[in-house]
Amino acid sequence: MGKSPVEQVLSTLAHQPLVLVRVDSVEGSGPREVGAWMALGEEFCQGSIGGGQLEFEAMALARELLLQENIAGFSRRFPLGPSLGQCCGGVVKLSFERLPKDAEQSQAQVLRQRLGPAAEGLMSVALFGGGHVGRAIVDLLGRLPCRVCWVDSREAVFPPDLPTHVQSECSEPVQGAVAGLAPGARVLIMSFSHAEDLAIVAACLRRQRERGDLAFIGLIGSKSKWASFRQRLLARGFEAAELAQVCCPIGLPGIRGKQPEVIALAVVAQLLSL
Repeated sequence: MGKSPVEQVLSTLAHQPLVLVRVDSVEGSGPREVGAWMALGEEFCQGSIGGGQLEFEAMALARELLLQENIAGFSRRFPLGPSLGQCCGGVVKLSFERLPKDAEQSQAQVLRQRLGPAAEGLMSVALFGGGHVGRAIVDLLGRLPCRVCWVDSREAVFPPDLPTHVQSECSEPVQGAVAGLAPGARVLIMSFSHAEDLAIVAACLRRQRERGDLAFIGLIGSKSKWASFRQRLLARGFEAAELAQVCCPIGLPGIRGKQPEVIALAVVAQLLSL
C-alpha cells in the first residue's frame, strides 16, 4: 500500500517547507469544492485545486511564497471568467499558507485533521474481505478522501503500511463487526467464503431492520450467487423488500473486466456515484 496524500505531505515536511493552497470559498461555478487543497514544495506537488489557469497561477504564487520566510500566508480571489479565461465563470477564493519544515507532532496532527479524511462529511466505507479485490479497493480508497474500516477474520491478511484513514479490524466471527460500523457506512462484502458472506449480509440486514442507517450494502458475486443467497435469507425470515437493499453484483455497469484492479475501479466508481 502506498502513502495517502496527507501522509506524503507530512513526510515531505520533515525535509523541506511547503506551501498549502486551499479553496476557501466558491461563488457560482468553480472547478473544485471548498476544502480542496494542493501542497507544493521546491520539487514536490500533491493534490489539486482544479487544474487549468487557476492552478497554474496558484502554483506560481505558492512558489514565490516558498522563498519568503517572513510571510506566513495570504488569501486571494480569482474571477475565473474575466481574468483567467476559464469557462466555470465563478469566483474562487484561495488561501496560501507557508508550512515550515520539521513540524512538531502537535502541528502535524492539526494538519492531518485539516486535510485528511477525518473531516466531517466524508464517505465512510466498510470493506469485508482481504483478498485480491479487497486489497485493490483499499489501495484505491487510500488515495481518496474517505474513512475505511477493513474487516477480515484472518489478521495475517492485512499489510503493515496502511494509510492513516484505513483502519483494519480482525473480527471472529467476522459478522460481529457489523454492529460497530459507523452510521451511514457503505458496506462491501467480499470475504474468502460464501458462508462468511452470507453471515455478513444477514447481519447488515438485521442492522437495517433495527436502525436503518447503512447507506449501501454491496455483495461481490454473480446473479446466480445472489439467487442462492436470496433463497437462504428468505428462509431465515427476511422479506423481499429487505433483500432489495442488497446490491449484487457490485460495480458500476459498463466497466468490464475481471482483473482485481478493474473490479476495484468499478466498485469505487459506484460508491462515488451514490
